Amino acid sequence: MSHGARVIRTGASSGGPPPAATAATAASQGADAELMDGVYFRSCAGMLKVAQMVSLLVGFISVNSSQWTDYSAYSYFQIVTMCDLVMILFFYIVHIFRIYKLLTCISWPLAEFLHYLIGTVLLLIASIVAASKSYNLTGLVAGATFGFLATVLCVLSIWSSYKVSCITQSTDAAV
Repeated sequence: MSHGARVIRTGASSGGPPPAATAATAASQGADAELMDGVYFRSCAGMLKVAQMVSLLVGFISVNSSQWTDYSAYSYFQIVTMCDLVMILFFYIVHIFRIYKLLTCISWPLAEFLHYLIGTVLLLIASIVAASKSYNLTGLVAGATFGFLATVLCVLSIWSSYKVSCITQSTDAAV
């Protein structure tokens, strides 16, 4: 039995230059070092968020620039569209700047799903009220129409968010 010294090999040596980085590790470090996620701009979810923000903004501007006949109905529409717009912009910024990687204590898919669920119901109610009180004024009809368009786009986001958060979790649990 030999009680001699054993040699333990490690990946890095203490006496010499560090090993050269492979192309894969350099690419992953370069992707992490970037401030913004350029791929998200061109993804379906990113373009869907931009379309939602544009339709909400056009609906808000249409209602704001027309003559109101019922103050409470259209102020509710404006509040809902602006709150929804701000929240969609917030989640857009979270995805663009990869904030979800820094704040791991928040379940971002669940938060986004709940936002879209509540916001879509409120937007649908606001659009129905705006459409029923429009009295054929073109600006109010346009605002209600863009409100309905934003509602449809939000339903698409609910579906994609549900597909990501719930179906992915249930398949992971089964495996």
